[in-house]
Amino acid sequence: ASASASGSARPQPPEPSLLRFLVCPLSKRPLRYEEATNELINEELGIAYPIIDGIPNMVPEAARMTHKKPPAEGSEQP
Repeated sequence: ASASASGSARPQPPEPSLLRFLVCPLSKRPLRYEEATNELINEELGIAYPIIDGIPNMVPEAARMTHKKPPAEGSEQP
């Protein structure tokens, strides 16, 4: 396996034609590709799915929170 001309350190973006069909498995809403972090972002839920070797990891457990949400009413820890 030889490295490509662009070098193996550069994250590999997903196929653009594929991105049009991808939706968040939780909200069923379209996702935005973020080139800087090589992630698919769901602005609505504030989560980001990682892209590994050009393949989006759409498992909700793999997603990370992109911003802190205020705690929901009545969910404060004692």
